[in-house]
Amino acid sequence: MQRLVEVEKVSFEEESNEQSLRPSNWDDYIGQEKIKKNLRVFIDASKKRAEALDHILFYGPPGLGKTTLSYLISNEMNSNIKVTAGPMIEKSGDLAAILTNLEEGDILFIDEIHRLSPTVEEILYPAMEDYRLDIIIGSGPAAQTVKIDLPRFTLIGATTRAGMLSNPLRERFGMHFRMQFYTEEELAKIIQKASLKLGMNSKNDASMEISKRSRGTPRVALRLLRRVRDFSQVANEKEIVLNTCKYALDELGVNEHGFDEMDINLLELLISNRGKPMGLSTMAAALSEDEGTIEDAIEPYLLANGYIERTARGRVASIKAYDMFRLTPPKFENSSKNQQQGNLF
Repeated sequence: MQRLVEVEKVSFEEESNEQSLRPSNWDDYIGQEKIKKNLRVFIDASKKRAEALDHILFYGPPGLGKTTLSYLISNEMNSNIKVTAGPMIEKSGDLAAILTNLEEGDILFIDEIHRLSPTVEEILYPAMEDYRLDIIIGSGPAAQTVKIDLPRFTLIGATTRAGMLSNPLRERFGMHFRMQFYTEEELAKIIQKASLKLGMNSKNDASMEISKRSRGTPRVALRLLRRVRDFSQVANEKEIVLNTCKYALDELGVNEHGFDEMDINLLELLISNRGKPMGLSTMAAALSEDEGTIEDAIEPYLLANGYIERTARGRVASIKAYDMFRLTPPKFENSSKNQQQGNLF
C-alpha cells in the first residue's frame, strides 16, 4: 500500500503543470459536447437518488481529456477521487488495499485499465457488481474465502486501447464513452483560456495557428502553447502574435498539418510502397519504433483524418496523403500509363 501511495504522489507532481491548465468546473470544459450532455443527465439522476454514479469507461486516443473529465465528475458529485494506473496494480493485494480504503461515494480512477492482469481483474468483478471483496486466506485444503463488504463507489476506467479490454470487464461498465478529436475552433478556445492562465494573452490568429497544428488534441495544443510562449518571452513580446507563433512552430518541426518528423516518416514509408499494404510489424522495423507507439500515438490522428487507410493486409497511404506531398497516387499513375499505351496502338 505504501508503495502505491508513493508512486501516486510522484505522478501528481509530474502532472502539476498540466493540471494547472485544466478546467476547474464543468462550464469551462470545452469540447466533447455529446459526452458532457449525457453525463450531466446521469450525474443529476444519481444525485436525486442519493447514490453513487454507475461505473464509467472512457476510451480513445491519448490527450483528449479522459483524466480531466474524471476530475470534473468528482467535483460534480462532491466526492473524493483516488487515482492510479493499471501497470501500478501488480498484485491482487494492491487492488484490495485500494478498495478497502475507499469511502461511500468515492471515485476510483484507473488509467490504462487494459493493462490490468487477469488475476487483478478477477478481484475487480465482484467489487464492481456486488461491492464485495473476495479474499482467499491460506493455501491448499486449509484455504478460506473471506468476504468483505465495500462501500458503493464509482470506478472510472480510461484506456487508449479498448480492444484489449476483456469482455467481462468491459460489460461491467454501465457507461461507455468514446472520446473524439477536437475541432480547430474548440482547440483555439482552449488555447486562449490556457494562455491567460500562463500570464500571456494569445491573439485570435495565433491561437488558431496553434490549433491547426495540434492534431485535434488538447494535450498537444497546450504543449505547443508553452513552447510558443517561451519564444514570445525571449522576443520580449507582451502577447503571442502570429509571426512569432509560426516561427516557433516551424522551429519545433511541426508543419501546417500538425505533423512532426515521425508522422512524415510514416507517410513517406507508406507512399514509397506504391499502394501496396504494409503490416504494422514491418512499419515498426522500418521506422525503428515500437508497434504500440505507432498504433496508439501516431496512427489514430492520421486514420481519423484520412491520411492512411487500414486494409485486411495492412496500412496504405490514402489519396489525401499523396495530395499533401503533391504526388500522383499509384492507381491514377497506372491508369494514365495504360491510356498512353493504348494511344500507341
